[in-house]
Amino acid sequence: MTPTTPARPDSPSATVDTVVLDLDGTLVDSVYVHVLAWRAAFAAVGLDVASHRLHRAIGLGGDRLVAHVAGDAAERAVGDRVRALHDEDVERRTGEIDATDGAAALLEALRGRGLQVVLASSGAKEQTEQLLDLVEGAHHLLHEKVAGADAEASKPAPDLLEIALESVEATRAVTVGDAVWDVEASRAAGVPCLGLRCGGIGTAELLEAGAVAVYDDPRDLVDHLDEALALAAETHRG
Repeated sequence: MTPTTPARPDSPSATVDTVVLDLDGTLVDSVYVHVLAWRAAFAAVGLDVASHRLHRAIGLGGDRLVAHVAGDAAERAVGDRVRALHDEDVERRTGEIDATDGAAALLEALRGRGLQVVLASSGAKEQTEQLLDLVEGAHHLLHEKVAGADAEASKPAPDLLEIALESVEATRAVTVGDAVWDVEASRAAGVPCLGLRCGGIGTAELLEAGAVAVYDDPRDLVDHLDEALALAAETHRG
């Protein structure tokens, strides 16, 4: 599908040197597994949180999600328990998760253009490593990996992205993510974001949050990669 973009750059040349990628919903099709796991975790402590609210919260750091969907009182009372139950359920459901279409091809295409490729996931390190196993070649195609525990504040704060950028001394970077939270964190870090629809969030919301372009999934982004990188470079020049 043709990507949805607010404008085309005057020049196709791109000067981006680093791409920082999200994991859940971007490289692995795990968003709805997370929704089921969070819903079951809340139910186990006697709280009924609607799936649609949970879906829209995926991408937030786990330390923020409980209060975001159930309130501060729930966070104080059962936040740690809910997070533990969620993580246990996701681990049991790992077999239900696959790489998103074109995830490995995107990493290969980025490396083929001489770009630094960094993963920035809000998840725990162990869970991040397990999910990366689903993307063929991901471990050796990534220059660096940062996880939620590496940052003082989780998305939509820019901390995780800033650590990722510093890890490779990036000068002109672009991020790739599927959630509004990814776009907001990128804006806070002063980095343009390319949005993907494969996490279930629509084009209009991603563009409204500040994405410079939106594509279906990693495969679609690969098919339009030069254009996407040029848009990101134009954003930097602007």
